[in-house]
Amino acid sequence: MKVVYHEKYRTVYSSDPASALGRMESIYKEVQGCFEFVKPEPASEEDLRLVHGESHINSIKRHGLLFEVAMLAVGGAIKASELAMQGTPAFGLIRPPGHHASQHSCWGFCFFNNVAISIEKLRRANKIAKALIVDIDLHYGDGTANIFSGTSQVTYLHVEGRNREMYLNDLTRCLTTQKDCDVVAVSAGFDRHEEDWGGLLKTEDYRTIGRMIKEFSEEVCQGRRYGVLEGGYNHAVLGKNVKSLLEGMA
Repeated sequence: MKVVYHEKYRTVYSSDPASALGRMESIYKEVQGCFEFVKPEPASEEDLRLVHGESHINSIKRHGLLFEVAMLAVGGAIKASELAMQGTPAFGLIRPPGHHASQHSCWGFCFFNNVAISIEKLRRANKIAKALIVDIDLHYGDGTANIFSGTSQVTYLHVEGRNREMYLNDLTRCLTTQKDCDVVAVSAGFDRHEEDWGGLLKTEDYRTIGRMIKEFSEEVCQGRRYGVLEGGYNHAVLGKNVKSLLEGMA
């Protein structure tokens, strides 16, 4: 497992909870020394155009610092996807998050759709034919779903469940129905934790989720798997939850 990270992800680029001071530091503190870190390069505007319209790109470009960090976040997701295709599981410890960013709009602390761009880049390069995106965030990734709504080659799954058991059972059920993909990407939000907004999952559940993704990828797509950070806002537990997921996916 390699962690894609850049110190610029610590930059406070807005006033929203995803950009809060200390959020990235809380994760870095937990995972440093446990996994190999690699640095990404910023994405290009050509990468952004794979899924986003020109007017949307320009609307973010007006905010210089935000645009700089968001381009680096997309680059981090792309780097994680490249590592996965080389046979190394990876996690993009990036921000801003992305799963609420559609082709021409965004909301929910998101600006560009990191996961969607990374998957579409692999598709356009003919490195994959089909992909599975598993979203474990508390919130439905409407941006990701919208981007791939007319694309049968990319399946988007948002995991639901009213309690821990139902949630993990739903993930199991979803994965058993997916037997044809070349890579699995995880939109890894941690705001469903019992001490975060969702109030549902325990820290050890993320290790279970990671292990399920690992086993699925080894069975279906030669172990090609990666994740990128989406939500998760309680700094006291966020780092432990991320580490737990990575231990399962490794």
